[in-house]
Amino acid sequence: MKITFYGHASLGIQIDDIHILVDPFITGNPKASEIDIDSLKADYILITHAHQDHILDVEAIAKRTGAVLVSNFEIISRYEKMKIEGHPMNHGGHWDFEFGTVKYVNAIHTSSFPDGSYGGQPGGFIIESEHKNIYIAGDTALTYDMKLIPLQTKLDLAILPIGDNFTMGIDDAILASDFVACDKVLGVHYDTFGYIEIDHDEAKKKFFEKNKDLMLLEIGESIEL
Repeated sequence: MKITFYGHASLGIQIDDIHILVDPFITGNPKASEIDIDSLKADYILITHAHQDHILDVEAIAKRTGAVLVSNFEIISRYEKMKIEGHPMNHGGHWDFEFGTVKYVNAIHTSSFPDGSYGGQPGGFIIESEHKNIYIAGDTALTYDMKLIPLQTKLDLAILPIGDNFTMGIDDAILASDFVACDKVLGVHYDTFGYIEIDHDEAKKKFFEKNKDLMLLEIGESIEL
């Protein structure tokens, strides 16, 4: 499994020959100006919620690639009206896709489209593939529901928001990694704008002091699991 960071909360995940995008917000992020969305491959696009900083490039990429969207019922219904194929889910549900099993789990946040219309309830995703299991928390506060995850899934990586203000910050993300029983964390949703800027050295130090590994990738950088 290869995971590429495209800035903010945007990710590319490659599992064998399948390409998955998560929350593509790239053209609106000046820090990701070197990423060309027309060059991105996508068989599936996972959407955690409807805020602009998670859906901005969904329509353009999906129409170019024919990617199948995976999200909550309300988000999928919206894009189906644009003739974009989607697979609707809701909290607690899972589905076996060609690349593995996806479960839609709880997140504590809000969700509305840029025009103010209802975007359903926000969520996160657990992906169980043949070789590795990951948790994509989406935008969320620390929640006790995270403790349910390791009861069913042994995670190899937790992808957690760490920018604070709109989501949990560093200290709560450390607790979240305890809750999900995964000490390997990829931080997202930080530095894009002033409200969520973090001190990278301090963040890594706090995780290290708890015997945890916090990865903060450069935009365009990848890791292999």
